[in-house]
Amino acid sequence: MKNGERTPVIVYHSYSSPCGELLLGSFEDKLCLCNWRTKKEREHVDRRLQRILSACYEEGTSDVIGQAERQLNEYFARRRKVFDVPLLFAGTEFQEAVWNALLTIPYGTTLSYAALAKQLGAPKAVRAVANANGANSISIFAPCHRVIGSDHSLTGYGGGLPAKKMLLELESGVQRLL
Repeated sequence: MKNGERTPVIVYHSYSSPCGELLLGSFEDKLCLCNWRTKKEREHVDRRLQRILSACYEEGTSDVIGQAERQLNEYFARRRKVFDVPLLFAGTEFQEAVWNALLTIPYGTTLSYAALAKQLGAPKAVRAVANANGANSISIFAPCHRVIGSDHSLTGYGGGLPAKKMLLELESGVQRLL
């Protein structure tokens, strides 16, 4: 940056969930990252966030990350169904429309990729909706795990299908040893 200005920073911190290791990241006062540490596309997501936000990564914590951790703990303990952490989506206009639509899928319910595409007014864009869903960098908070195949099959999930199954079982009230 010019004139001695500091490069904006995405602060990130690890979070161990019952279904896998997550990276939480905040930019300014919003959560911009809740991504699976093992996700193979993670580098792509990291580069996209750095490019769009003109920021670098720095390990640490923030008030927003602390809030996200508390709400995730409550979610996994079945004491929270709705998140109110401020979110920052960083993607194309279409991706952001898909991610915002994810926020409308109620806890404990699922929606097919085709139904989501139809809801967005683009019924023929099922594949594009699926790709945008897969590029979601704020997993769980923007509940991409609630999107399933039209035949009710569990398809593609950045945290892996076992994590997706566990999250859906958690929300449906199915008892499972964590």
